[in-house]
Amino acid sequence: MLRTRVGYAGGTQPHPTYHRIGDHTETFQVDFDPKVISYADLLEHVWRGQDPTAREWSRQYRNVILVHSPAQRQAAEASRDRWQSKLARPITTRIEDLGTFTRAEDYHQKYYLRGVARLAAQLVQAYPEADAFTDSSAAMRLNAYLGGHGDPARLRRELPWLGVDAESQELLLRAHTRAKR
Repeated sequence: MLRTRVGYAGGTQPHPTYHRIGDHTETFQVDFDPKVISYADLLEHVWRGQDPTAREWSRQYRNVILVHSPAQRQAAEASRDRWQSKLARPITTRIEDLGTFTRAEDYHQKYYLRGVARLAAQLVQAYPEADAFTDSSAAMRLNAYLGGHGDPARLRRELPWLGVDAESQELLLRAHTRAKR
């Protein structure tokens, strides 16, 4: 993945915000290089990362795959059908057209990273503009590792290019280990 951002999509209200979300759903957007990971592989991560049979409690918090094109819809539906054949309960995750994606407020971006002031400060120094910080591949990776995602061996290999000093690298390793538990 190249970058991620959180936001609101799938609704009709213009300019949604967290406190005025209307009929939108809280979502995340992923930019990826199809030479490195295919859309089909991303879909596999989506299905594994949620309970696709979970009841929809509200429009704001629901499982949905928002597609950009007919080809993505076809791939998502085929993937859903393969997963459904393995499950006892019906899949409730919807597949819908994206429409408009609105970035969430800055304070919602890179949640885990913002919770570790030392690491966040180093990235903000490198990417002082809010959108540049959010769109940074390094910020995306740090945020994911702080959330307990990713392989510890890969994290160790990536440490030199993540843009943080040695003390922060140790902090990141400890935080990743704690989050994985």
